[in-house]
Amino acid sequence: MKLIAHADGMLDAGGAQYRCALGRSGVVPAADKREGDGASPAGIWPVRRAFWRPDRLEKPATPLPLQPIERDDGWCDAPSDPAYNRPVRLPWPTSHEVMTRGDGLYDVVVVLGHNDDPPVPGLGSAIFLHCAAPDYAPTEGCVAIARDELVDLLGRLNRTSTLEIRG
Repeated sequence: MKLIAHADGMLDAGGAQYRCALGRSGVVPAADKREGDGASPAGIWPVRRAFWRPDRLEKPATPLPLQPIERDDGWCDAPSDPAYNRPVRLPWPTSHEVMTRGDGLYDVVVVLGHNDDPPVPGLGSAIFLHCAAPDYAPTEGCVAIARDELVDLLGRLNRTSTLEIRG
């Protein structure tokens, strides 16, 4: 399945459309993406795997590799760290995201293959498809849709799926 997130806040998913949130700084060419800029990188990104919060919802059905988010899960966003744009175990000595967010945005997370093969320091980390805030507030660069819609979508994603972000 090919997903397409448009800068106007709509996600096309195999004939279905969902409202989505994108980065607070809009969509930029992937070559211009920088760590912490709040922009979503334009391009076609492979779907890698998914995570979910077992303390908040049942295990979603999906053909993707799926693992539970544990209390000590983080994601390194420090460009100078060798673990940059990789999952880490907390506590972690450099800058990182906490995967067990209290706001529910990471109840379900799909990892996108942006800047990961290999990661280039400073070109952006943790570009996910994740749960949207109730008001669809802008993200830090990710794509976000309603949790129930994301759980449903997981059942149709597989290792050949991609998410295109269009500016």
